[in-house]
This record gives sequence, structure tokens and C-alpha cells, in this order.
Amino acid sequence: MSASSAITAQLALSRLREGNDKYIESKKPDGDISPEIRYRTAREGQAPYAVIITCSDSRVIPECIFSAGIGELFVIRVAGNVVGEHELGSVEYAVDHLGCRLVVVLGHTHCGAVGAAISHPQEGFVKSITDEISAAIGGEKDDRAASELNVRHSVAVIMQSIGGALDKTGCRAVGAVYDIESGKVDFI
Repeated sequence: MSASSAITAQLALSRLREGNDKYIESKKPDGDISPEIRYRTAREGQAPYAVIITCSDSRVIPECIFSAGIGELFVIRVAGNVVGEHELGSVEYAVDHLGCRLVVVLGHTHCGAVGAAISHPQEGFVKSITDEISAAIGGEKDDRAASELNVRHSVAVIMQSIGGALDKTGCRAVGAVYDIESGKVDFI
């Protein structure tokens, strides 16, 4: 088991909150991206302390948002932070093989995928994403409220699909919304 398995879900959540506080006050990223950490993680492997499922939006950078460096977060990115089989498989890997004890679904304000689900039907492959979000948000038209509903839905999908396995390992799944203007993360 990796070094991250010694970190409880509660300790991981505290680290994320402290990292976000640093980020809000910071003018540059605080995580370790040094050649030494790259070399060490290449030799010894990764030991992330949390899994972050977040949107592909280029304005959402979990390592920066939580003041984390190389090897600290296991990040899964998909438009609209929806959760399907691929994302669930990635979570299982991080929990079973890397020892992560916290899974965070991180939505954000001004999300294009949520906005598309609110405003108009989509076509093509993106429709599978916006249909999932539409089901999660119902008739909600407020951007922030819709993002939160979408996050709650993704957490519920995780718990319904692999919640029993998470419970056995002491892993916890929580939701959060990142405000792209202020930089603040609100855990829900």
C-alpha cells in the first residue's frame, strides 16, 4: 500500500482546505514541481492523498487550487465533472492501488457544460454529457445552484456504484464547488 493510505479522509480534506486558503492569498502556485520531486516520483511512484474529479475547463487547475504538487492529487477530468464507468474505474484504481481515502467531485461556477445543459439541447457526443447534467439539475436555471446539483448527482453516482467498496477502505466521497472568480472552494 502507498504512503497515502496513512492519510485519513478527514486529514486529506483538511489539507485541501488549507491548500485552497493558501491559493486564494497566493500570486503563484505553491505545490512542489521541482526536478527532485519529479525524479523521486518517477523512481518510487505516486502517493496522492486525494482523488479530484473535476471539469476539463482550463480555468480549473486542481493542483493550483489546492496548493498541491506533483504526486499529491489523483486528478480525473471530464467536461461537466460527470461520472461514468471510466471515471468510476479510475476512482477504484486510486482507492485500491494508491490508497487514497478521499474522493472530491469538484464542480465550478460559469461551467460551459452546465450552461449548455441549462440553455439548449446539444448534438453529437457532448449530448451524453449535457443529458447527464440536465437529469441532475432538473429545471434549475441559476448557474451556481445548477453546478452544486450536478456535483451532488456525481457524488450520488459514486456512492451508488462503488460506495460499499469505499466504505470498506475508510474512503469518503464529498462534493465541492470552485468559484472561478474568487478562487474559493466551498465543500458541500
